[in-house]
Amino acid sequence: MRDIAIIGFGEAGQAFAAGFPRRVLAYDNEPDAARRDQLTRAAAASGVEFCPNADVALAGAKIVFCLVTADRAIEAARTYAPLLPKGALWCDGNSCAPDSKRQSASLIGAGYVDMAVMSPVHPKGHHTPVLLSGPGSEAMAPWVDTLDMRARRIDGQTGSASTIKMLRSVMVKGLEALTAECFLAARKAGVQDEVLGSLVASSPEMDWLERAGYNLERMMEHGTRRAAEMREVVKTLSALDMPHEVTAAVADWHARIGALRLKGREGGLDQRAQTLLDRL
Repeated sequence: MRDIAIIGFGEAGQAFAAGFPRRVLAYDNEPDAARRDQLTRAAAASGVEFCPNADVALAGAKIVFCLVTADRAIEAARTYAPLLPKGALWCDGNSCAPDSKRQSASLIGAGYVDMAVMSPVHPKGHHTPVLLSGPGSEAMAPWVDTLDMRARRIDGQTGSASTIKMLRSVMVKGLEALTAECFLAARKAGVQDEVLGSLVASSPEMDWLERAGYNLERMMEHGTRRAAEMREVVKTLSALDMPHEVTAAVADWHARIGALRLKGREGGLDQRAQTLLDRL
């Protein structure tokens, strides 16, 4: 049945779609022809039908997963709300501030689901833990079972799930930014091994070498997207009347590294750190 649609077929869209035990239609407003060809091939490899137009993807959809980027989430809700079939659920899985989610909810209406993705989508795919809230979250319950998802409903208020996600990101993406600042400086100063050894001695339960390499890879591969998320975190903290200077700096650091468009999947900490130093 063609009742599942995904708007935004990037990393998260592909990861979820590949595991869903139902036919999935996908659409991505990607202007670059080469990138669209790449997305089409990725869809075919996963058994997903990549649609040329949004109206084709959304026709007959009973549930739509919006998985664009944080800075495009409201625009997506505004653009595609008129195309949604009556009674369709709109699962907004973008990493946005609660106020941004509420703006999107005002455009979608009763079918809006605030969906917070609570860990990297690889390797778990559609089993990645998510939190649900918003007016459509109760109606989402049977779909959680149908699609074999790992989801937990918080309540019916838009913003509840996203608040948890945003405040978690203060720590997770903040640690990534600190990793880059620490280890790039340590490598440039020629003391990386000593710094690493000191951290291991202080917290031996932590695999610092693996974690530091992983954190750099996340910033290199996804820095631009993570910067957009962290700017939503700044909005979240500001709305709570909390200081947010550190988080704003984290967003800038992610954006700076992401703008380099580096591939970070190969190698480990040493190779990634040197690649970044060479480009910075």
